[in-house]
Amino acid sequence: MTPFFVAIFLLGLSSLATAANFNQVYEWPEELNYEWPSEESRARALADVTFKPAKLYPIYMAVYESRIFFSLYRYNRYIPATLVSLPTSSASSAPPLLTPFPSLEMNGEKNCNQIGEATGLQVDSVGRLWVLDGGSKKCNSKLWTIDLKNNDQTKLVHEFSFQKWTHDLVLDETPNGTFAYIALWVKKHIVVFSLEKNESWTVETPDIMVYSIALSPKTDQEPRQLYIGKYNSTELYSISVDTLRNGNLTANPELVGNWTAIDSYSMVMDNQGTMFTAFSRKNFLSSWKTSQPFQEQRFHEVAGLEYVWPFTFTFDQSGTLWMTVFDDKSKPRCRLLKAAVGAKSSQASPDGASGKEEYVAERRILIDSSVFFVFLLAFAIL
Repeated sequence: MTPFFVAIFLLGLSSLATAANFNQVYEWPEELNYEWPSEESRARALADVTFKPAKLYPIYMAVYESRIFFSLYRYNRYIPATLVSLPTSSASSAPPLLTPFPSLEMNGEKNCNQIGEATGLQVDSVGRLWVLDGGSKKCNSKLWTIDLKNNDQTKLVHEFSFQKWTHDLVLDETPNGTFAYIALWVKKHIVVFSLEKNESWTVETPDIMVYSIALSPKTDQEPRQLYIGKYNSTELYSISVDTLRNGNLTANPELVGNWTAIDSYSMVMDNQGTMFTAFSRKNFLSSWKTSQPFQEQRFHEVAGLEYVWPFTFTFDQSGTLWMTVFDDKSKPRCRLLKAAVGAKSSQASPDGASGKEEYVAERRILIDSSVFFVFLLAFAIL
């Protein structure tokens, strides 16, 4: 065995050693379903076609302590509640029902005081769930906060001047205030919201249709970067958040690199600076360590997926990556997975990742074992 072959073999083993080990939490063999107030209310919704179980699937998620929150893609009037919750664990082996959150009455399109279409979800540092609400044909888009530490008290934070088209949001908590950066479907701008001023404004991104966004971690060394995935393109861009916070009405995103697939519909950043990306109609997740020059890595792959948005994923505050895998063409239809990766949401400090030391130690053991195996094999061959 040549030294070159040994090096290549070692590199391959090291890559395998750092891959996440996902464990299944729940699986839904058939359609997802709500927790209804009564069987009569469920039967009535089925009869008047305001509920179609086959149309339920998650597209965004957030995790806080013992609860997971999903926003469900809205198929017209078939979805009574687009914001739901479920427990992170259960004593029962049966998959849990989805609980409309904060209640069934707070979801819907009957009036503009309801959550019409939950899209992006984020949990801030004080335990508030931020909900981006697309509204409806007659109601403007909105921002809600739900205080998860205080009996789920719900507050309408801001109403925008536009309707629908909301896609995702990220939160930027600073000593001078909290900002939300919001992506709209295939629009050539970013919407910025200042919590302290209760104001929102539009920052144009000339020639770049925004599809997905992610925010770099908090550091003392350099300003945070907002990353933008361009619609119908492999291109990834970045903007300094200083440009967005200062009230500028135009930004000039800089090209970072090109993914191997088009349409990165979801991008999530951990607090160690690694970005994870899912692509429309692709059966894999990619990653990139943003502290290094752009280089895409294949993070996770599931054979045979056919759905348009197969993955929903997020980090919690204890070093766990949560993910749903959805496939409308096979069974189980939906699975909830988790992996201990030692990194948190990008909202957390890079130095405070719970479980980080344990995860690094496990990786070191695996890599050291790989090195020993390679040298043992090389010695035997020689």
